[in-house]
Amino acid sequence: MYGLDSKVAIVTGAGGKAGIGRGIATRLAAEGATIVVSDLNDNGTPDWGGLSAVVDEINAGGGRAIGLTGSVSDSDDVTSIVEGAISAFGQVDILVNNAGAPAGPDRVNVVDLPEEVWDQVLGVNLKGTFLMSQAISRHMIQRGGGGKIINMSSVSGKVGNAKFAAYCSSKFGVIGFTQSLSREMAEHKVNVNAICPSLVETERVFGMASALKPDEETSTEEWRDEMVAQVNSTNPLGRIAQPEDVADVAAFLASSQSDYLTGLAINVAGGSWMG
Repeated sequence: MYGLDSKVAIVTGAGGKAGIGRGIATRLAAEGATIVVSDLNDNGTPDWGGLSAVVDEINAGGGRAIGLTGSVSDSDDVTSIVEGAISAFGQVDILVNNAGAPAGPDRVNVVDLPEEVWDQVLGVNLKGTFLMSQAISRHMIQRGGGGKIINMSSVSGKVGNAKFAAYCSSKFGVIGFTQSLSREMAEHKVNVNAICPSLVETERVFGMASALKPDEETSTEEWRDEMVAQVNSTNPLGRIAQPEDVADVAAFLASSQSDYLTGLAINVAGGSWMG
């Protein structure tokens, strides 16, 4: 539908079994794009092969993909990821900054928030977006031909919530960064937009539930199910977001059909947030 056959995309934070990154990577591959997936490590578990499994999934489906590991908050790792992608495929046309810090340790009141946890959240979510975008922007300017940069923010990047100070700060920052970069890159025909999901049913919900459950007697699994049920009952469209919902918007923003859109922060929230 979107004709990405000649495009090469990097998707960061793509090793999770039920994650947004995997959803975006497989959707862009289905649209014809060649995919470079990256994550901090292979991210495998006893029941999931991690980054390698995503690569195998795409290649088995007739696509082309490689996996590269590294931290988006480390400039040397970012250089390695970007240079690895260019070495393998000659160019990068699409960047999806999806990597996110672990959910859970940061979901406390500001007075209880450890400095190192604050640094980790801002380092991955905001600095990582900056470093990857900077490296890819330099490449896109040098080779010409335009491009697409898609940053993962959140509805929590538009309204602050108690116990979300580090996360909200990072995601507010992503929106501001997106707007600034979109103006800088417009003359180079590079569109820069952000996606702002509400709660998405991924592995991260478990980490959030572990930190936010009301007491020790409540199991993390029980509170995770309660969080999902609450969204399902209050969301105007009647359900929690799925990775595919975010991937649908990412595929559009990666395509030529979004060529006149830049600097946006698009809600993927089922009507629960309209600001």
